[in-house]
Amino acid sequence: MTGTPDVQPKISLRGVTKSFPDREGGGAFTALHDIDIDVASGEFVTIVGPSGCGKTTLLDLVGGLTEPTSGELRIDGRPITGPGLDRGIVFQQYALFPWRTAQGNVEFGLEAKGVGRRERARRAREVLSLVGLEAFADRYPHELSGGMKQRVAIARSLAYEPEVLLMDEPFAALDAQTREQLQVELRSIGQRLSTTVLFITHGIEEAIFLGQRVLIMTSRPGQIKESVAVDLGEVDTTTDVRSSPEFVAHRHRIWESLHDEVLRSTVLAGGPTGTEATR
Repeated sequence: MTGTPDVQPKISLRGVTKSFPDREGGGAFTALHDIDIDVASGEFVTIVGPSGCGKTTLLDLVGGLTEPTSGELRIDGRPITGPGLDRGIVFQQYALFPWRTAQGNVEFGLEAKGVGRRERARRAREVLSLVGLEAFADRYPHELSGGMKQRVAIARSLAYEPEVLLMDEPFAALDAQTREQLQVELRSIGQRLSTTVLFITHGIEEAIFLGQRVLIMTSRPGQIKESVAVDLGEVDTTTDVRSSPEFVAHRHRIWESLHDEVLRSTVLAGGPTGTEATR
Protein backbone atom coordinates (compact mmCIF):
# COMPACT_ATOMS: atom_id res chain seq x y z
CA MET A 1 0.00 0.00 0.00
CA THR A 2 1.27 3.50 -0.79
CA GLY A 3 0.48 6.78 0.94
CA THR A 4 0.17 8.18 4.45
CA PRO A 5 -1.73 5.78 6.73
CA ASP A 6 -2.12 8.19 9.69
CA VAL A 7 -4.48 10.65 7.94
CA GLN A 8 -7.52 9.93 5.81
CA PRO A 9 -6.24 10.11 2.23
CA LYS A 10 -7.82 12.31 -0.40
CA ILE A 11 -7.84 9.40 -2.85
CA SER A 12 -7.91 5.78 -1.76
CA LEU A 13 -7.90 2.60 -3.85
CA ARG A 14 -8.19 -0.79 -2.19
CA GLY A 15 -7.86 -4.08 -4.04
CA VAL A 16 -8.88 -2.48 -7.34
CA THR A 17 -8.99 -4.85 -10.29
CA LYS A 18 -10.29 -4.05 -13.77
CA SER A 19 -10.92 -6.64 -16.47
CA PHE A 20 -12.26 -6.22 -19.99
CA PRO A 21 -13.89 -8.71 -22.36
CA ASP A 22 -11.44 -10.33 -24.76
CA ARG A 23 -13.17 -10.04 -28.12
CA GLU A 24 -10.85 -12.51 -29.80
CA GLY A 25 -10.93 -15.29 -27.23
CA GLY A 26 -14.35 -14.67 -25.78
CA GLY A 27 -12.96 -14.50 -22.26
CA ALA A 28 -11.50 -11.50 -20.45
CA PHE A 29 -8.14 -9.86 -19.93
CA THR A 30 -7.09 -8.05 -16.79
CA ALA A 31 -5.77 -4.50 -17.19
CA LEU A 32 -5.25 -3.77 -13.48
CA HIS A 33 -4.87 -6.21 -10.62
CA ASP A 34 -5.21 -5.61 -6.88
CA ILE A 35 -4.23 -1.94 -6.85
CA ASP A 36 -3.75 -0.27 -3.45
CA ILE A 37 -3.00 3.48 -3.50
CA ASP A 38 -3.36 6.33 -1.03
CA VAL A 39 -2.88 9.92 -2.19
CA ALA A 40 -2.75 12.69 0.41
CA SER A 41 -4.67 15.93 0.07
CA GLY A 42 -2.65 18.42 -1.99
CA GLU A 43 -0.15 15.80 -3.11
CA PHE A 44 1.17 15.77 -6.69
CA VAL A 45 1.64 12.13 -7.73
CA THR A 46 2.99 11.03 -11.10
CA ILE A 47 2.53 7.55 -12.55
CA VAL A 48 4.91 5.84 -14.98
CA GLY A 49 4.82 2.40 -16.52
CA PRO A 50 5.25 0.54 -19.80
CA SER A 51 2.74 0.97 -22.60
CA GLY A 52 -0.44 -0.99 -22.01
CA CYS A 53 0.04 -1.37 -18.26
CA GLY A 54 -3.29 0.25 -17.40
CA LYS A 55 -2.28 3.81 -16.50
CA THR A 56 -5.17 5.41 -18.37
CA THR A 57 -7.58 2.78 -17.06
CA LEU A 58 -6.50 3.72 -13.55
CA LEU A 59 -7.21 7.39 -14.22
CA ASP A 60 -10.60 6.54 -15.77
CA LEU A 61 -11.53 4.65 -12.60
CA VAL A 62 -10.63 7.57 -10.33
CA GLY A 63 -12.49 9.90 -12.69
CA GLY A 64 -15.59 7.73 -12.41
CA LEU A 65 -15.62 7.12 -16.18
CA THR A 66 -15.61 3.35 -15.67
CA GLU A 67 -16.24 0.96 -12.79
CA PRO A 68 -13.82 -1.53 -11.23
CA THR A 69 -14.39 -5.24 -11.62
CA SER A 70 -13.62 -5.53 -7.92
CA GLY A 71 -12.23 -3.35 -5.15
CA GLU A 72 -13.08 0.09 -3.77
CA LEU A 73 -12.25 3.65 -4.84
CA ARG A 74 -12.91 6.58 -2.51
CA ILE A 75 -12.41 10.33 -2.33
CA ASP A 76 -12.41 11.73 1.21
CA GLY A 77 -13.79 8.39 2.33
CA ARG A 78 -16.76 8.59 -0.06
CA PRO A 79 -17.17 5.88 -2.72
CA ILE A 80 -16.56 6.98 -6.30
CA THR A 81 -19.77 6.13 -8.16
CA GLY A 82 -19.32 8.21 -11.31
CA PRO A 83 -17.93 11.49 -12.67
CA GLY A 84 -18.17 14.56 -10.47
CA LEU A 85 -17.22 18.22 -10.37
CA ASP A 86 -14.85 17.44 -7.50
CA ARG A 87 -12.56 16.02 -10.21
CA GLY A 88 -11.14 17.77 -13.25
CA ILE A 89 -9.66 15.83 -16.17
CA VAL A 90 -7.07 17.00 -18.70
CA PHE A 91 -6.48 14.67 -21.63
CA GLN A 92 -3.63 14.45 -24.13
CA GLN A 93 -5.92 15.95 -26.77
CA TYR A 94 -7.16 19.42 -25.92
CA ALA A 95 -10.89 18.71 -26.45
CA LEU A 96 -11.73 22.41 -26.74
CA PHE A 97 -14.97 23.70 -28.25
CA PRO A 98 -13.94 25.33 -31.54
CA TRP A 99 -16.88 27.76 -31.47
CA ARG A 100 -15.91 29.15 -28.06
CA THR A 101 -13.08 31.55 -27.29
CA ALA A 102 -10.40 30.64 -24.78
CA GLN A 103 -12.42 32.38 -22.09
CA GLY A 104 -15.63 30.71 -23.26
CA ASN A 105 -13.98 27.30 -23.02
CA VAL A 106 -12.74 28.03 -19.51
CA GLU A 107 -16.21 29.19 -18.44
CA PHE A 108 -17.84 25.95 -19.60
CA GLY A 109 -17.33 24.03 -16.35
CA LEU A 110 -18.47 27.03 -14.34
CA GLU A 111 -21.71 27.11 -16.30
CA ALA A 112 -22.29 23.46 -15.37
CA LYS A 113 -21.93 24.46 -11.72
CA GLY A 114 -24.49 27.26 -12.13
CA VAL A 115 -22.01 30.08 -11.51
CA GLY A 116 -23.34 33.51 -12.54
CA ARG A 117 -22.11 35.30 -15.65
CA ARG A 118 -20.00 37.96 -13.92
CA GLU A 119 -18.39 35.48 -11.55
CA ARG A 120 -17.70 33.10 -14.44
CA ALA A 121 -15.92 35.85 -16.36
CA ARG A 122 -13.89 36.89 -13.32
CA ARG A 123 -12.73 33.39 -12.51
CA ALA A 124 -12.01 32.57 -16.14
CA ARG A 125 -9.77 35.63 -16.48
CA GLU A 126 -8.08 34.71 -13.20
CA VAL A 127 -7.10 31.20 -14.27
CA LEU A 128 -6.15 32.32 -17.78
CA SER A 129 -3.75 34.73 -16.09
CA LEU A 130 -2.48 31.85 -13.97
CA VAL A 131 -1.48 29.92 -17.11
CA GLY A 132 -0.15 33.01 -18.90
CA LEU A 133 -2.99 33.48 -21.39
CA GLU A 134 -4.75 36.61 -20.14
CA ALA A 135 -3.90 38.38 -23.42
CA PHE A 136 -5.49 35.58 -25.48
CA ALA A 137 -8.87 35.32 -23.74
CA ASP A 138 -10.77 36.33 -26.91
CA ARG A 139 -8.91 33.99 -29.27
CA TYR A 140 -10.53 30.88 -30.73
CA PRO A 141 -8.77 27.49 -30.61
CA HIS A 142 -7.72 27.65 -34.27
CA GLU A 143 -5.88 30.89 -33.44
CA LEU A 144 -3.83 29.26 -30.66
CA SER A 145 -0.71 27.11 -30.74
CA GLY A 146 -0.73 23.57 -29.36
CA GLY A 147 0.85 24.71 -26.12
CA MET A 148 -1.71 27.49 -25.73
CA LYS A 149 -4.59 25.08 -26.32
CA GLN A 150 -3.29 22.81 -23.59
CA ARG A 151 -3.00 25.81 -21.26
CA VAL A 152 -6.66 26.56 -21.94
CA ALA A 153 -7.57 22.94 -21.17
CA ILE A 154 -5.69 23.15 -17.86
CA ALA A 155 -7.29 26.52 -17.05
CA ARG A 156 -10.73 25.07 -17.78
CA SER A 157 -10.13 22.28 -15.27
CA LEU A 158 -8.78 24.67 -12.64
CA ALA A 159 -11.55 27.26 -13.04
CA TYR A 160 -14.21 25.39 -11.08
CA GLU A 161 -11.65 24.57 -8.37
CA PRO A 162 -11.77 20.76 -8.43
CA GLU A 163 -10.40 19.00 -5.39
CA VAL A 164 -8.63 16.47 -7.63
CA LEU A 165 -6.99 17.06 -11.02
CA LEU A 166 -6.47 14.01 -13.25
CA MET A 167 -4.00 14.49 -16.11
CA ASP A 168 -3.49 11.86 -18.80
CA GLU A 169 -0.22 12.59 -20.62
CA PRO A 170 -1.32 16.19 -21.28
CA PHE A 171 2.03 17.27 -22.78
CA ALA A 172 2.77 14.20 -24.91
CA ALA A 173 1.74 15.79 -28.22
CA LEU A 174 3.80 18.96 -27.71
CA ASP A 175 7.31 19.74 -28.89
CA ALA A 176 10.11 19.37 -26.35
CA GLN A 177 10.57 23.10 -25.68
CA THR A 178 6.86 23.76 -25.13
CA ARG A 179 6.57 20.63 -23.00
CA GLU A 180 9.35 21.74 -20.66
CA GLN A 181 7.88 25.24 -20.41
CA LEU A 182 4.48 23.85 -19.43
CA GLN A 183 6.10 21.50 -16.93
CA VAL A 184 7.65 24.50 -15.19
CA GLU A 185 4.32 26.35 -15.19
CA LEU A 186 2.38 23.34 -13.90
CA ARG A 187 4.93 22.74 -11.16
CA SER A 188 4.58 26.36 -10.10
CA ILE A 189 0.76 26.14 -10.12
CA GLY A 190 0.92 22.93 -8.11
CA GLN A 191 3.02 24.62 -5.44
CA ARG A 192 0.55 27.52 -5.15
CA LEU A 193 -2.72 25.58 -5.13
CA SER A 194 -3.96 22.84 -2.82
CA THR A 195 -5.31 20.67 -5.62
CA THR A 196 -4.49 16.95 -5.46
CA VAL A 197 -2.99 15.81 -8.77
CA LEU A 198 -2.64 12.41 -10.44
CA PHE A 199 -0.47 12.82 -13.55
CA ILE A 200 0.20 10.02 -16.04
CA THR A 201 3.32 10.17 -18.19
CA HIS A 202 5.62 7.95 -20.22
CA GLY A 203 8.56 10.24 -19.43
CA ILE A 204 10.68 9.41 -16.41
CA GLU A 205 12.19 12.90 -16.31
CA GLU A 206 8.76 14.51 -16.48
CA ALA A 207 7.55 12.27 -13.65
CA ILE A 208 10.48 13.26 -11.43
CA PHE A 209 10.31 16.97 -12.24
CA LEU A 210 6.60 17.27 -11.49
CA GLY A 211 5.88 14.67 -8.85
CA GLN A 212 6.30 14.74 -5.12
CA ARG A 213 5.97 11.00 -5.48
CA VAL A 214 6.38 8.67 -8.48
CA LEU A 215 4.35 5.46 -8.69
CA ILE A 216 5.95 2.79 -10.89
CA MET A 217 3.59 0.28 -12.50
CA THR A 218 4.32 -3.23 -13.70
CA SER A 219 3.54 -4.54 -17.15
CA ARG A 220 0.02 -5.84 -17.66
CA PRO A 221 -1.81 -6.69 -15.54
CA GLY A 222 -0.82 -3.39 -14.00
CA GLN A 223 0.14 -3.29 -10.34
CA ILE A 224 2.02 -0.77 -8.23
CA LYS A 225 5.60 -2.02 -8.18
CA GLU A 226 7.20 0.82 -6.24
CA SER A 227 6.53 4.27 -4.79
CA VAL A 228 9.43 6.74 -4.95
CA ALA A 229 9.37 9.94 -2.90
CA VAL A 230 10.92 12.92 -4.72
CA ASP A 231 12.37 16.01 -3.05
CA LEU A 232 14.23 18.37 -5.37
CA GLY A 233 13.94 21.37 -3.06
CA GLU A 234 13.09 24.81 -4.39
CA VAL A 235 13.32 24.97 -8.18
CA ASP A 236 13.61 28.28 -10.05
CA THR A 237 13.89 29.10 -13.72
CA THR A 238 17.67 29.66 -13.48
CA THR A 239 18.37 26.18 -12.09
CA ASP A 240 18.95 23.19 -14.36
CA VAL A 241 17.45 20.78 -11.86
CA ARG A 242 17.52 17.90 -14.35
CA SER A 243 21.33 17.93 -14.17
CA SER A 244 21.47 17.85 -10.38
CA PRO A 245 22.86 14.75 -8.63
CA GLU A 246 19.53 14.22 -6.87
CA PHE A 247 17.60 14.24 -10.13
CA VAL A 248 20.07 11.90 -11.83
CA ALA A 249 19.90 9.49 -8.88
CA HIS A 250 16.08 9.42 -9.02
CA ARG A 251 16.14 8.84 -12.77
CA HIS A 252 18.56 5.94 -12.40
CA ARG A 253 16.52 4.33 -9.62
CA ILE A 254 13.22 4.60 -11.46
CA TRP A 255 14.65 3.32 -14.73
CA GLU A 256 16.23 0.35 -12.94
CA SER A 257 12.84 -0.49 -11.42
CA LEU A 258 11.00 0.04 -14.71
CA HIS A 259 13.48 -1.64 -17.05
CA ASP A 260 12.33 -5.25 -16.64
CA GLU A 261 8.68 -4.20 -16.95
CA VAL A 262 9.37 -2.39 -20.22
CA LEU A 263 11.22 -5.41 -21.60
CA ARG A 264 8.41 -7.73 -20.58
CA SER A 265 5.69 -5.57 -22.13
CA THR A 266 7.55 -4.89 -25.38
CA VAL A 267 8.50 -8.53 -25.90
CA LEU A 268 4.86 -9.54 -25.46
CA ALA A 269 3.77 -6.80 -27.86
CA GLY A 270 6.59 -7.45 -30.34
CA GLY A 271 7.68 -3.80 -30.08
CA PRO A 272 10.96 -1.97 -29.46
CA THR A 273 13.07 -2.34 -26.34
CA GLY A 274 15.02 0.29 -24.50
CA THR A 275 14.25 3.72 -23.12
CA GLU A 276 12.08 4.71 -26.08
CA ALA A 277 9.42 2.33 -24.78
CA THR A 278 8.70 4.58 -21.82
CA ARG A 279 8.19 7.77 -23.80
